[in-house]
Amino acid sequence: MRRPVISEDDLTRPLGLGQPEPRRRLPAAVRPLAAAFAGASLVLFAAWGLIHYGSLGSAPKVLANAGLTGVTGKTPADVTSAIPAPSATPPAAASAAASSASPGDPVIIRPEPPDRSEHVVTIIDGRSGARQEVRIPGANGGSVNGGSVNAPPASVPATGGDTQLVEMTHYGPIPRIGADGLRAAQAYARPIQAKPDSPQIAIVVAGLGISPSVTAEALNKLPGPVTFALMPHGAEVDRVALKARVLGHELLLQVPMEPADYPSTDPGPQTLVTTLTTEQNIDRLQWAMSRFPAYVGVANRMGARFTATEASFAPIIREIGQRGLIYVDDGSSPGSLASRLAGGNSVAFAKANLVLDAVPSAVEIDRALARLEAMARDNGIAVGFVSALPVSIERIAVWAKSVEGRGFTLVPITAAAARTKSS
Repeated sequence: MRRPVISEDDLTRPLGLGQPEPRRRLPAAVRPLAAAFAGASLVLFAAWGLIHYGSLGSAPKVLANAGLTGVTGKTPADVTSAIPAPSATPPAAASAAASSASPGDPVIIRPEPPDRSEHVVTIIDGRSGARQEVRIPGANGGSVNGGSVNAPPASVPATGGDTQLVEMTHYGPIPRIGADGLRAAQAYARPIQAKPDSPQIAIVVAGLGISPSVTAEALNKLPGPVTFALMPHGAEVDRVALKARVLGHELLLQVPMEPADYPSTDPGPQTLVTTLTTEQNIDRLQWAMSRFPAYVGVANRMGARFTATEASFAPIIREIGQRGLIYVDDGSSPGSLASRLAGGNSVAFAKANLVLDAVPSAVEIDRALARLEAMARDNGIAVGFVSALPVSIERIAVWAKSVEGRGFTLVPITAAAARTKSS
């Protein structure tokens, strides 16, 4: 029995459907004209998009020279928060430039020019292509020269650290004096606007970077002139340092040093101790120096025995000075040789006149602040240290709101180093 032959028509006409109508085609003479018309339409549409939206398809672009190398893909809001400011309030020009850009626009951070005396924010209008440059003057810091801090030429304090002031070690980058003599205590100093003859007060909050909650409280509550001393072994101390710098705080590196009852009392990892050689202690110091950037100096963490032992302490003071930093004594050890050794090595120096929370209660801290004001009136300047305790941060925050109304100027620690004479 022969199999039925299935034709192509049977497949295209299942279930007895009729013959499909033939597809209508454009006449051959018309087809080239239709293709040309479609191509021209696409070209006109693309040109319209470029004219109205710019080459990247969005409104104005911001090109910000903020001195932060290696940062890309940030939005204008990110750049506004990261541009180093000479005070807690960002420059009006920078705010106006950033606010004119759309939130989704890409922002290119260009390397800082050699002059480093100003920021340049360029706004490009995506509709017209017009460019507008806004120049923001840099902030004057303080330079260390012969044991004192003097006003330098204008410079931009880069929040992430100035590459000219970095030496690479096996631990990572640590401070060094720049080829042009620029020092960290100059580059990262906060400018001050003190009233003539007004007594000045510097406050240092020590021990930050260990407790995230207390550190966040200090960042949120304390004004820019308050100096932050960060512990090197904090889990995210580099991020804390960047946030603090953006908010206008000067930074100190707080280095653990051997107390009188060490090791019963242990100030932390990589403590400098009198039983180690000079090379070993400097190696530990350099480990601490590599933990975060852009600090103006070093402060002790404890250290009653170490700071009273000249053979161990003197090389550390020299190393600190040779790296362009100031040294700050927290005032906890009466036997500290810091003042004499700093003077002998031309290292800028400051010392706490009072530990404000020796008794950590609100009443006693307020009394200590009143005594610190009296010292500032008598001597022209006074330095107070507090620990990273919630009660201490709270009382300093409340006190700082009214201190200028009583005729005082709240200043960063470099201002105190400029006026303190080492003995």
